[in-house]
Amino acid sequence: MKFIKQILLIILLFFIPHHLKSDEIKKLPNEHEYNFYSGIFDFSDEGKKSTIIGLQHQNENLTRESFLGTLSPVTGALITADNAAYFYTGIQAQYKIGKINLTPSFTPGIYQQGDGKDLGHPIEFKSEVQLSLNLFENSQLGMSYNHISNASLGDKNPGANSYMFNFLQKF
Repeated sequence: MKFIKQILLIILLFFIPHHLKSDEIKKLPNEHEYNFYSGIFDFSDEGKKSTIIGLQHQNENLTRESFLGTLSPVTGALITADNAAYFYTGIQAQYKIGKINLTPSFTPGIYQQGDGKDLGHPIEFKSEVQLSLNLFENSQLGMSYNHISNASLGDKNPGANSYMFNFLQKF
């Protein structure tokens, strides 16, 4: 629990522009999108399921249109109540269907087991799909599902299935 409090403090110190006045914040371009999420890690394994919190960043300046849709790099981290952690970076696609957004992503990363589930290897791959709804001009509320697996890099590959509730905010 102490580790989770330290991570939250780091998030507050580095990601919230506390030195700006509210009228100055309104003038800033909305180039950074943060996805704050929480849910259940490995819900399909009764013995190792755990709560999860995470943060993901996307820089709108790096978004590109392609034949696959709107693509952008993402970077993030998650931690479970069992002190398992996953740090990742990868790519996501964005498809807008009215006020609904469909966002699949693929993000390789480094997994640290902590007291959580042994996924078989420190290198893991996260495939995720997220559905979100535009609430206001700069925020969305959504739900996502992901699967983390080592693609048989290790001697075992149990994988982990998770679902999360997401709040996305542009700053």
